[in-house]
Amino acid sequence: MIPNDSQRPDPDALLAQMQASAARATRGRLRIYFGASAGVGKTYAMLNAARQLQGEGVRPLVGIVETHGRAETAALLDSLDVLPPRQMPWRGKALAEFDLDAALARRPNLILVDELAHSNAPGSRHPKRWQDVEELLEAGIDVFTTVNVQHLESLNDVVGGITGVRVAETLPDTVFDRADEVVLVDVPADELLARLKDGKVYQAAQAERAARNFFRKGNLIALRELALRRTADRVGGDVRSYRIEKVIGAPWKTGAALLACVGDRPGGVHVVRSAARLAGQLNASWHAVYIETPALQRLPAARRERILETLKLAQDLGATTAVLAGDDLGTAVARYAEQQNIGKVVLGRATSRWRWHLPTLRRIARAAPALDVIEVGSENVQRDRDANMRAEPAMPWRWRPHALGLAAPVLVAAFGATLADRLETTNIAMLFLLAVLVVAFRLGRGPALTASVAGVALFDYLFVQPRFSFAVSDIQYLITFAVMLAVGLITSHLAAGLRFQARVATHREGRARALYEYARELTGVLQAEQVLEITRRTLAQAFRAQVTLLLPDEQGRLVEPEAQAGMSVLDMAIAQWAFDRAAPAGMGTGTLPSAALFYLPLVAPMRTRGVLVLEPADRRWLLVPEQRRQLDTFAALAAIALERVHYIDVAQKALVQMESERLRNSLLAALSHDLRTPLTSLVGLAESLARSPLSPVQSELAGALREEAVRMSTLVGNLLDMARIESGAVHLNLQWQALEETVGSALRAARTLLAGHRVATRLPADLPLVRYDAVLIERVLANLLENAAKYTPAGSTITLSASAAGGKLEVTVADDGPGLPTGQEEAIFEKFTRGERESAKPGVGLGLAICRAIVQAHGGTIAARRAAEGGAALVFTLPLETPPALPEESIHA
Repeated sequence: MIPNDSQRPDPDALLAQMQASAARATRGRLRIYFGASAGVGKTYAMLNAARQLQGEGVRPLVGIVETHGRAETAALLDSLDVLPPRQMPWRGKALAEFDLDAALARRPNLILVDELAHSNAPGSRHPKRWQDVEELLEAGIDVFTTVNVQHLESLNDVVGGITGVRVAETLPDTVFDRADEVVLVDVPADELLARLKDGKVYQAAQAERAARNFFRKGNLIALRELALRRTADRVGGDVRSYRIEKVIGAPWKTGAALLACVGDRPGGVHVVRSAARLAGQLNASWHAVYIETPALQRLPAARRERILETLKLAQDLGATTAVLAGDDLGTAVARYAEQQNIGKVVLGRATSRWRWHLPTLRRIARAAPALDVIEVGSENVQRDRDANMRAEPAMPWRWRPHALGLAAPVLVAAFGATLADRLETTNIAMLFLLAVLVVAFRLGRGPALTASVAGVALFDYLFVQPRFSFAVSDIQYLITFAVMLAVGLITSHLAAGLRFQARVATHREGRARALYEYARELTGVLQAEQVLEITRRTLAQAFRAQVTLLLPDEQGRLVEPEAQAGMSVLDMAIAQWAFDRAAPAGMGTGTLPSAALFYLPLVAPMRTRGVLVLEPADRRWLLVPEQRRQLDTFAALAAIALERVHYIDVAQKALVQMESERLRNSLLAALSHDLRTPLTSLVGLAESLARSPLSPVQSELAGALREEAVRMSTLVGNLLDMARIESGAVHLNLQWQALEETVGSALRAARTLLAGHRVATRLPADLPLVRYDAVLIERVLANLLENAAKYTPAGSTITLSASAAGGKLEVTVADDGPGLPTGQEEAIFEKFTRGERESAKPGVGLGLAICRAIVQAHGGTIAARRAAEGGAALVFTLPLETPPALPEESIHA
């Protein structure tokens, strides 16, 4: 059996379990009906469960359910309370969406929300339905919902590769994993195809398309396997949580996970490959561990490196690897198997010729009798052993610690000889035991054994009668000798074990402290240069390596740094490869392993932020899983810090831009308001002067003065209107209007500018009424007509047309002039942007910006493109709605 300490639950795991339980106490419960594809019966099963609960006294509320025309599913809604959907206008249509606010107001005990991965209509509070469900759960409302396997984010690319169809609507796997219950609704592929053929999945036309594309038998079988496996993974997590909660130490053999043990004996590579093949046959996950005991720490560097290379091979073959520290192989393996809920352990066959040798198999069986232990044989063990003997020099015997271990009892014997007349022999024996303990604590097990044997011999020779001989006159001294030797051996073993555990704890504490210090330093950085300097200094100290960081430019190309003293030459091609593919390369990896440097990409949540380049003093540390994981953690922290610095810079620029825009709008509004009154007076005086009896020259000057005054008044009006629109001071006066009337008003307002052009209108007689602000839309039309007249030569034709289709009204102002500048289709709608930068044409570039602001305020769009006649065409749309019915008396009249 495992010692009691190893049976105690992990305090951190218990604390996390308690915190999760406390959070669930106030949170609603989520049940997901999970299936391989549409049509397996998820919604049907969910409604059936709701009806059963209704019969037990629960009053479920149907938030939203998509029946897709299935009569059997729709029939289950008859006796249930259904929440009316919320009508969301979108592109002239009304979309029926889940009414979250109404559901929260009613606060039912249970609500049914179908299709968890659904994307909500624009304008909804949350873009995704699973976010609506999260808000319901936070309010303490239980939720039943449905999900297909292809909607899980982690499986989206897998499903796309199988079916050739990439699903756009997905939800994070964390939502699925946090569900309180997952109910698998499974139907065989043949039965599902029969249901599709009978019209129980889709309508006839849609079903025929589905059968040719997504609903092929091979696709359905593969999706069914994915759903079963994902459900099994989810249940496996529930099993682990239950074992932690109930403090169950022995593993439950519910899964097929394997644990391969890698040691210092020959045949470790064969064990790893055999475990990989066995895991593949069982279609199971597997782990590979190396237990580093105090004895194994004294192995030569070449053998230790070979062990770590074997672990690296296991990792490349898909295993989860770890280096564990422990005094006993069996106990360490059993403890790890219990923590990971592994029921099978794979070992190499014991090859010791000594009968007293206790094989690892028996140690594990004694520590954890419930584990299944599989012994792997090898035909090449002898060959591997011979190769090891040829490849490795004999382990040198370290004489200095043993010499010090021998010197300790000699000093005790000398000290005891001077006090032999004053001390009892029992006290002198205690001095020898003390020397053995000190040697074991300071020098280890081997020197302590030397000190123990030498102490017994010296004690017998110098202090036991007859003295100066190894003869024993009293048989009881033999017991004394045996006790001294046994105590010396036991204390040396315990002291050596404590030294080993203390060293392991020191290393772990050092790694944790380094990560803590690094994370703390990164919290206050505001520039990328600070991240680079802190990272370079910390990693150089933690890994005894030369370190540099490569950052990309705006085009995504890494910038080559200055040469660093003592570091090999960087290969920018390898670094760029690692950056582009977000995968490590170079030393110790599967990509260009012979390179002198190790290239690790800094992958942040949004994108890859750079590449970390290291040149370690000893390449062996790259093979140690714990140290590699620590390096990955350093890299993740650096990537997040660089991303935070990037967004700080973006936020500062955005803040400066917003403040500049606000100040500019305030200045424009103030100037426009102050200039408008004198300009209005100036226009009036100019018009009065033009109507006065003047000479022909004076009349011409008065007319020019009036035109310039009107033009300036228009510019100032545009500035004031733009400032008012952006400040939100303009409120739409929406009324049902006939477009023909608004077009006529706009043509009259722009008649002066259109005097030298031909204007054609193409308005169908059956145009519907449209709900808009007539004054503002007239302004839009006038600005578009003015823009066309301004940038086309005299005599050009300007065409204003309109059409209604697809739930929107489309209005086009086109000309046959020179057309738009290339690449300026979007830029011309920006403020203070003109079609010709250097031009004598009047204007400040606000007309089209005002048009865009007005159209967008109405819920429409505006765009520019080349006209069919070769000129420019400016097109804006307005949403169509159902006009109100006319009163009955008006109809009779």
